[in-house]
Amino acid sequence: MSQIPFGVPRLDSIIGGGAPPGNVVLLAGESGAGAREFLYTSATMNALSHTDEELFDLHYGSLADTATPPPEIHYVSFTSGEEYLRREMGYTMDDEVVESAVEHIEFHDLSPEYFQLSPIPREWYLGQPTKLEDLGHRHNRESVLGALGSTLSEHAPGNLVVIDSLTDLVASQSDEMTWSDIAMVIKGLEKASYQWGGLILVLASTEALSKTELGVLKGATGGTLLFEWESGGSKRARTMVVQEFRGVLARLESENIVQFETEINESGLDVSDVRKIR
Repeated sequence: MSQIPFGVPRLDSIIGGGAPPGNVVLLAGESGAGAREFLYTSATMNALSHTDEELFDLHYGSLADTATPPPEIHYVSFTSGEEYLRREMGYTMDDEVVESAVEHIEFHDLSPEYFQLSPIPREWYLGQPTKLEDLGHRHNRESVLGALGSTLSEHAPGNLVVIDSLTDLVASQSDEMTWSDIAMVIKGLEKASYQWGGLILVLASTEALSKTELGVLKGATGGTLLFEWESGGSKRARTMVVQEFRGVLARLESENIVQFETEINESGLDVSDVRKIR
């Protein structure tokens, strides 16, 4: 089966083209350590492969013979709309790359479902004031987890879906949505993804999770990429470690790779150095 490229050139070349299809991959990291930039890069480069071959070749290079970009790229956010996400992606990558790529990215804004039971004014997330008749219909609206499930069921099969971010769900735990509900959804998602055959990337902040919660998420997903800051002397480096990833981890272990150093440039996030067991 063809691998699905992560869109991070050097990483894809090391692991044989990308991720095996049918996986949910957790991108867990400290603030600014590269997890979010990895998410942006993956969505953008896979989309760019469809919209501009010259730009894709310039910023990514050649795909491995075993790799095939997914036909569709879907970006799911619980708190942000397309305009905001375009701007944020532009802070990470070259504007020309982003403008070309977003033509092939479908954004799904679940903020109405996410904020509907909160005290946040309606105009903050919908741009419309709350009307009296709206209050009577709040209990009939779809839950955020239900909206996520419906979106994934429709768009995830065979495609790349990035979810930004699990941290938002953790922060909004209540009587209507508990940690157990969130964990169960991720476990169910891993089972469904195997049948769907695409690739799902889930972003989460390690600073917002307990060790137990992070451990549950690692066990519920097919792979985990852990992003951390490492200090040495007067410099700090972004590092990435691949954890519990079927079809990928064995290849890295056979080459004695234990850690990646990463950097962020106009093409997004990429591997700058590989640390091996000596």
